Amino acid sequence: MYKVFMNDKPIIITDSSPELKNCKVFSFDEIKFTEVQGLIKSDAVLGVLLKSKNIEKDWKLFQENFDVIEAAGGKVMNSDNETLFIYRFDTWDLPKGHIEIGEDRETAAMREVEEECGITGLSIIKQLETTYHSFFYKNELRLKVTYWYLMNTEYQGLLVPQLEEGITQVAFKNEKQTHEALQNTYPNIRLLF
Repeated sequence: MYKVFMNDKPIIITDSSPELKNCKVFSFDEIKFTEVQGLIKSDAVLGVLLKSKNIEKDWKLFQENFDVIEAAGGKVMNSDNETLFIYRFDTWDLPKGHIEIGEDRETAAMREVEEECGITGLSIIKQLETTYHSFFYKNELRLKVTYWYLMNTEYQGLLVPQLEEGITQVAFKNEKQTHEALQNTYPNIRLLF
């Protein structure tokens, strides 16, 4: 199953039949991408489910509607079991960024967390779910594929937000604070909790 967020609403491509309230269901072969976009923009639906007979083939066809960008990031935990968050565009988020040419996903994830938060001493524990969201950039529809990693750190120093990336705060949050931050974040970030 693939779940792509567009306008904070999911487009789900699946070969199973999950029950989702207020989602319009279509056969992948029977609807055009422009129709899916129109449905997602409307207030009448909370999402679109596309039933696929060949999920990998249909996923490749779906991606042809976008300029695909790959990114990597981290859900970082410290020794107090707190989660590292960044605050950008009036929204709590997890640190992530583009994978550079020739860079592997794990290296990119650690580099981006370090750059965006001013943190060191990271280690990867395991790979988490890959998330997908779309956005317009210079009138071009893009699909960001983000590879996430669970990381830990013993870092105790000052956290420094990468201001040139629009990040205004960096903070480790306890369980209660994390719950509050998740009320003001993106749906694809909630998938990681």
